[in-house]
Amino acid sequence: MPRIRTFLLCLFMLSLSVNAGAAVLMDKVVAVVNSEVITWSELYKSMEADASPQLKELSEDERRKVFRENEAMFLDNLISIRLQLQAAKNLNIAAGDEEVTEAVESIMKKYSMTDAAFRESLKKEGYSFDEYRKRLREQIVISKVGNQLIKSKILVSDADVKEYLAGNKAAIENEEGYRIRQIFLKKTGNDQDKAKLEEKAAGIVGELKQGGNFSELARRYSEDPSANSGGDLGFIQRGQLNREFTAVIAGLKEGETSAPFWTDKGLHIIRLDEKTAAKGSEELVEDAKKALINKIYIEKYNAWIKSLRENAFIEIRL
Repeated sequence: MPRIRTFLLCLFMLSLSVNAGAAVLMDKVVAVVNSEVITWSELYKSMEADASPQLKELSEDERRKVFRENEAMFLDNLISIRLQLQAAKNLNIAAGDEEVTEAVESIMKKYSMTDAAFRESLKKEGYSFDEYRKRLREQIVISKVGNQLIKSKILVSDADVKEYLAGNKAAIENEEGYRIRQIFLKKTGNDQDKAKLEEKAAGIVGELKQGGNFSELARRYSEDPSANSGGDLGFIQRGQLNREFTAVIAGLKEGETSAPFWTDKGLHIIRLDEKTAAKGSEELVEDAKKALINKIYIEKYNAWIKSLRENAFIEIRL
């Protein structure tokens, strides 16, 4: 009997080993970067996470087709990320749990999301909370290594800034700007549907007047890609907006919400979160300095990535 039990146990362990091997074969290695590997599942997880809102609206088959056509480009980006993380590790640059938690809380605050809403949003994107924290930790580390090796060593003089400002006036924004959130209902072209949309918008306005959270209502009702971020459109310069928007914004104070209004796209309800005035000369000089430092940083960053690649062992297995 002991021999039989031993034999059965061996068979069970062999079965586990075979199954584990099959799983590894299914998740094939698509690249080797020095002593580390990048797998097919990592590559596709990255593509899913970085896909544009328009791409995410496609069917799974259509989205996979686009991914297949762009595998090489996304893999190239993953290789660059892996090289930077390896460089950071060699320099003992890391991100602590507190830094990651602070970054998560900052993101939730920016998009006016509760912890439950944030986790639900991650779930829809195919990420667990732990997976998202890992990705965020890597982004913080990459930012740190770039700042330490490149940005901290960039020096620009007043003369450099003056020269840059003179040659790049069009690139330095000097208009009134707004941070806006919107709830958007798409127009169908049917007059009966138009009446239904106006009725739906009136109901949303009613919820807002009763104390409803604009961001939560945007996530629930808005048909714009910004719905996932609570309707946040970010900062927009006055010149980038059409006349319907500028006319409505002119009558709003910070924190106020508009009545529903039509454009050729559909029906909009907007909230003016913040308004910035056109900049004075000192602000323009400061913006020019930041833009110049960023330009130099990108040039040096690209040269650094190139050197990392030239000194690394990289094998593509797509």
